[in-house]
Amino acid sequence: MARSLRIKYEGAIYHITSRGNERRDIFKTEKDYNKFLKILKDSLKIYNVVLYSYVLMPNHFHFLLETPLANISEFMRQFNIAYTSYYNKHYNRVGHLYQGRYKSILVQKENYLNILSRYIHLNPIRIKKFNGSSFVDKKKYLTEFKWSSLRGYINRNNKEPFINYKTVLSDYGGDIKRGRENYWKTLQSDIGSEIEIKKNIVGGCLLGDENFVKKIQEKYLSKSHKEIPSIRKIYNYCLTEDVIKIVSQEIGDNFEVIKKATGSKRQILMEMLYSYAGLKGSEIGKILDLDYSTVSVGRKRLRSKIDRDNNGDLSNLVRRIRNKLSMIKI
Repeated sequence: MARSLRIKYEGAIYHITSRGNERRDIFKTEKDYNKFLKILKDSLKIYNVVLYSYVLMPNHFHFLLETPLANISEFMRQFNIAYTSYYNKHYNRVGHLYQGRYKSILVQKENYLNILSRYIHLNPIRIKKFNGSSFVDKKKYLTEFKWSSLRGYINRNNKEPFINYKTVLSDYGGDIKRGRENYWKTLQSDIGSEIEIKKNIVGGCLLGDENFVKKIQEKYLSKSHKEIPSIRKIYNYCLTEDVIKIVSQEIGDNFEVIKKATGSKRQILMEMLYSYAGLKGSEIGKILDLDYSTVSVGRKRLRSKIDRDNNGDLSNLVRRIRNKLSMIKI
């Protein structure tokens, strides 16, 4: 399997995620959480990394951070080795703790830093346990959840010295009472309306507008290396939101209708997200609230339908969508 692309430069912002091997827990007790945070704090200092937000869930974690020294690989390698060593020794086990390499998404600071901060802080209530829960219950849980940087964002008495609150809060009035109140108010409004970032991720590793993507292409990627899958996806792509927009326009239904459809409409969207947005089956599944196997089977069934259609309405629709998407590739 091809390794995911790591784009590194001074001042780069990343959304980092890592999950336990086989989705198993990486935290079993409060001692584990505290040890993890101790190692994190030490690693941030050693590698001069700036941490904006974090959340620790039982089987995975999220970081939003900046690397002034362009050393994301060194920082994450030392950090993961240190915690894995502690965990294996403490629980008398051997082997990998995490499910493959950590995932990193390069983030445009101006457009997405504060959005991603809120997205990360909402993680504790984005689980099945809270399906159908009231707004009051979700709000209460977030304010009481201990293993997140949110508490320091909304109450200065809970601030942790290794978190940079000032940068994110500058968009809400500053690291003062008013700024914290505005941040918390905005995040509460997000509870009832899911923050959608997956549709804006390009090539599985870039989150930013078109100008940001072009800048990364021109400054840090070489067209001579387009045979590398992760780089090829960045040069040969459409924005996910553009794919959804064009498919919706040609089909004549909005995204929510297509998402809930069970026939060709949803299968067409699956195929176009795979072919023109460069998304994996699992990534498409997350956007459509489906598992990977459903996406794989759906795309296969669409191809069979087109083969049998003999240049009919379905084939013409798919051809029309492909032509339009081909025209907007960057």
